[in-house]
Amino acid sequence: MTHRDRRRKFASETPRARRIREAIDREERLRTRGIDPYSAARQELAAGPPQRRPRRPGWFRRAVTRTALIIFAVVLVGGFLLWGRVADFNAGVSSASAVSSSLFFPLMGSERVNVAMYGYGGPEQQGGTYLADSINIYSIDPATNTTTVIPIPRDLWVAGLPELPEGGKVNEAFAVGFLRGGIDEAGRAATSVLSEVTGLTIEHWLAIDFAGFRGMVDAAGGIELLNPHAFSMTWDETRYQAGNFDGGTFAAGSISLDGEHALAYARARYTDDPAESSDFARSVRQQAVLAALRAKLGGGGIGSLGPGLALMDALRGRMHTDLSAFDLFLLSGHLAASRRLELREDVILEATGNDIGQYILAVIGRGAETDYAPLRAYIRAGLAEPIATPIPSASPA
Repeated sequence: MTHRDRRRKFASETPRARRIREAIDREERLRTRGIDPYSAARQELAAGPPQRRPRRPGWFRRAVTRTALIIFAVVLVGGFLLWGRVADFNAGVSSASAVSSSLFFPLMGSERVNVAMYGYGGPEQQGGTYLADSINIYSIDPATNTTTVIPIPRDLWVAGLPELPEGGKVNEAFAVGFLRGGIDEAGRAATSVLSEVTGLTIEHWLAIDFAGFRGMVDAAGGIELLNPHAFSMTWDETRYQAGNFDGGTFAAGSISLDGEHALAYARARYTDDPAESSDFARSVRQQAVLAALRAKLGGGGIGSLGPGLALMDALRGRMHTDLSAFDLFLLSGHLAASRRLELREDVILEATGNDIGQYILAVIGRGAETDYAPLRAYIRAGLAEPIATPIPSASPA
């Protein structure tokens, strides 16, 4: 074949045919020189699959470090956002700084810590807006980690104190204080009266209105509690006198309550069962609602974070206190009462009337209208009694 014929033949080849021909020619040239063109491929095949390159020592430590840094960043950002919510809540409910604490060291000490808690109607309530509807003293013994609740009957008569210069029922002190200087003065004045009457050192207080109470229960998704006695109720005294209990019925046994019904259960005063119509019975039911609420929220931790934030939203502007949000967190672990110290009629209090014919409760054994010594001694002796089967306060929720 001439050179010209060869050029014509190669010019008519397709690109693919040309690549194949060139590969065959290259193999032939290698064989002519005594070289196996597939020796490298055969060696790789005989050696098996490639081995993984071993990781250098310390890879695990570096991986853990990276993971820890990511977790730290998430916690830091989450903590910052959570602190913002807490600080905002604190600004809406407390006269104390969000970064302060009045209870941290006292709750680690040996002296009793006493906090007053008030329930009142609030702006939406028609009549008696700022009269204290319920009054309780939480007396915490850090040495035994137990709490004694002392319910104060709202009809207890008080005289001879500057907060009520003309005398009055103890629940009026909150309202008179509010008229004089707003909600902070209401809490201060009412707490000052309680300290004088009971002889206890009460330095702190918190107050919740009816709307806050309802919102608190609804924020927890409702509550369940054991109602020992069935009763029907009405809100109207005239209907009560006529035997018309049209306000609802609470069955005996386990009952489920939303915010509206929990408030009615706690406040019911005109009932078809005389035993459930007293302030003492009301106080027991209020404590049952708080205990059920705390049980619903759980013992703290991540599982309680969501309900806790919802609770803060429900209480913002509806609760007022001189304690910081951190102190409220500490106090929440002591709301499960180990016992109740009742100020009962015919034991330490007696029913009587004042100068204008109002029903009041006065201290038995008093030497004068302004003599609270017998009541102070009764409370002091009651608190000194050991608790038969102490129920330790749980961790904060």
